[in-house]
Amino acid sequence: MMPALRRWDEVGDERCVISIVCRAETEWGLLKSPDQRRDHRYESLLRDRLVVLESDAECWGLFSSMKARQVLIGRIVGDLDLLIASTARRHDCIVATLNPSDFSKIEGIRWEDWSV
Repeated sequence: MMPALRRWDEVGDERCVISIVCRAETEWGLLKSPDQRRDHRYESLLRDRLVVLESDAECWGLFSSMKARQVLIGRIVGDLDLLIASTARRHDCIVATLNPSDFSKIEGIRWEDWSV
């Protein structure tokens, strides 16, 4: 089992949520792939499995201040990762990531590397 799936199994669905940004990134990835089996597996196993955290006005306010801070300290991070981080901060969540190189650059969030 992949490390992320093993960790997800340990934590359990009831303690996990997903940012609307992550959901959109996942669905974009599926749309650009011609593999309809993956689409079906996603729809049947994952799409509605976790609570989805929306990006509300407070998330966007945090995003603005976090982006300004990242630019100020010279640690530029992609906007989608920063929006995921601001959503996590707004909802007091830990970011579970397979991409620690970017999330480790963001001040003021808690994150865990689920790739190991």
